[in-house]
Amino acid sequence: MSVRRSLLAILDQGPCYGYQLRTEFERRTGATWPLNVGQIYSTLERLERDGLVVRGAPDDQGHVYWEITAAGRDDVRAWLGSPVERGQPPRDELAIKLALAATLPGVDAGALIRIQRAAAHARLESLRRTAPAGAPDGPEELASSLVVDSMIFAAEAELRWLDHSERRLADRPRHRTALGLASERPRRGRPVRTP
Repeated sequence: MSVRRSLLAILDQGPCYGYQLRTEFERRTGATWPLNVGQIYSTLERLERDGLVVRGAPDDQGHVYWEITAAGRDDVRAWLGSPVERGQPPRDELAIKLALAATLPGVDAGALIRIQRAAAHARLESLRRTAPAGAPDGPEELASSLVVDSMIFAAEAELRWLDHSERRLADRPRHRTALGLASERPRRGRPVRTP
C-alpha cells in the first residue's frame, strides 16, 4: 500500500494537517489499515523534500496545514491512472512455511493445513460479519465495503489454495516429499579466517 500516494490523493482535495489526514485516510479505507501520526508526519516531510507538498504556517490552534503542489497533483494523477504492479510477489509466509513443512522429514504438513484452514475460516466469518449488508448508503460505507470485500476475497482464495495444496500433498507418499540436506555444498559462502 502506498501511504505516500494515499496522502497526496487526500491533499488533492484541499489542505490538511497530520491528524486530519489520518482521519481522512481511515474514513476512505474503512479504518482497515490504521496509520500512526508519526508515520504520516515522516511521510509528509519526505513529500516536502521531493517537492510534492508544501508546509503552511501553523494556525491559531497550532495545526500545520500541508498543501499539494502541481508536481504532487501530477504524481497523484499518474498513480490513479496506472495499474498496481504485482510483478514481484511479496514473500508469503504461509506459502514458504507450507513448502518447508512439506519437505522437512517428520513434519506433518497436513496438520499445518488444517490449523491454517481453521484460522482462515474464522477470519472469513469475522469479515463477513463486519461486511455491510446490502448496497452501501454513502461514500464512506462504499469505501469500507470495497476494502472488506477485498479482504473477504483474499481469505476465500487462501482457503481454495489450502484445499488445492492438501490435494497435491495427498497424491504423494510422505517419503517422496521429504528432502534431506544436499550432499553437494555450494561453492560460495563465508571464507574461513586464517590466523
